[in-house]
Amino acid sequence: MNSLFDPEVNNKFVERINLLSKDSKALWGNMGPAEMLFHCSMAMKSAFGTIKLKRAFIGYLFGSMAKKQMLSEKPFKQGLPTDSSFKAKEKKNFEDEKKTLIELVKRFETGGPGGITSESHPFFGKLNTDEWNILTAKHLDHHLRQFGV
Repeated sequence: MNSLFDPEVNNKFVERINLLSKDSKALWGNMGPAEMLFHCSMAMKSAFGTIKLKRAFIGYLFGSMAKKQMLSEKPFKQGLPTDSSFKAKEKKNFEDEKKTLIELVKRFETGGPGGITSESHPFFGKLNTDEWNILTAKHLDHHLRQFGV
């Protein structure tokens, strides 16, 4: 499984992000490229504990059941719901969002496992460092595939 802590894998994610343009079209979903970059940055910030979100009630009900499936080798399915906290509420600047996301991806490599939060995930609950890494890498891969990169 891809690890954002691995420099080679990390660089491949950065290369894929750099293939995006402000005019990239989504193969599915409603987000534009700048909004997708913002969304992925928000997810990464939660992995670092930079932003803290309360655990959603639905997470208490279904989070532990969904966690196993989300941590499997299978890519995320299209059309999964998006937490409203991770949605852009106003128009985003593509270049700014791209720069921010690349910095966050590189932070996984430079900060290593010690940089990951011990806080619970807002949907899945308690995660260890490896689980945060797997979910974050799979989430980023999902959205880069969404835009064909």
